[in-house]
Amino acid sequence: MAGMDHLVHCDLLEDEIERFAVLAETASPSSSVPSCPAWQVSDLVRHMGTIHRWAERLVATRSPGRVGDSDMGLETGPANGAWIREGGAALLETLRAADPTAAMWAWGKDQHVAFWSRRELHETLVHRFDLELATGLEPSAPAFVAADTVAEFLDNLSAAEYFSPNVARLRGNGERLAFCATDTGDTWTVTLHPDHFDIDATVSSASARIAGPALQLALVLYRRLALGESRLELDGALGLAEFWLANSALE
Repeated sequence: MAGMDHLVHCDLLEDEIERFAVLAETASPSSSVPSCPAWQVSDLVRHMGTIHRWAERLVATRSPGRVGDSDMGLETGPANGAWIREGGAALLETLRAADPTAAMWAWGKDQHVAFWSRRELHETLVHRFDLELATGLEPSAPAFVAADTVAEFLDNLSAAEYFSPNVARLRGNGERLAFCATDTGDTWTVTLHPDHFDIDATVSSASARIAGPALQLALVLYRRLALGESRLELDGALGLAEFWLANSALE
């Protein structure tokens, strides 16, 4: 997905922070989160607020390397909507004031400030999905945002091996799996090689093709919805699709 810049990501992130905060205020803190089985709502809210504060500190200092949140002395505060808004506002202020082309550490391939506006948008959006699923609501997002969620996930997946070791299993002998967003016209084709995988938006031939609305693709790729329960259509090798989904989850 092309054409969304740093400030657009910041504006969309602002909306997602507020949506997350509203859900945090209405959900029972002790409710389970089906899409994050080990967590209750309070755990998810605390995680999201901590991640916002962690990212803000990294960007504010243009950190040249990874610094763990436990080493930053971040305040944990009450896991509620006000705490989410407070941390989110600080993150947005720092991101908007920063040069998006400034070099800094990021866990993905884009080693610049702009990585973090895009990453925090989609991190917050996906965890907002989690809160919606925990409260019996159906996740929603504009198609163009969901398509960028898919693109950002695929852009950074190969860099996630150090914290999601199963990604290293995504190898093969030239098999191709295409993800097609029917509502935006975007297509991403993954090719599995013996020592890596790559993603190309121009390759059309594939051993398997998963197609449907961008939101459904985002939910399935992030393992918030099972492929068989989604509104996606699979054409071709089911085993290849299952292999990808079994090993590509971010942990």
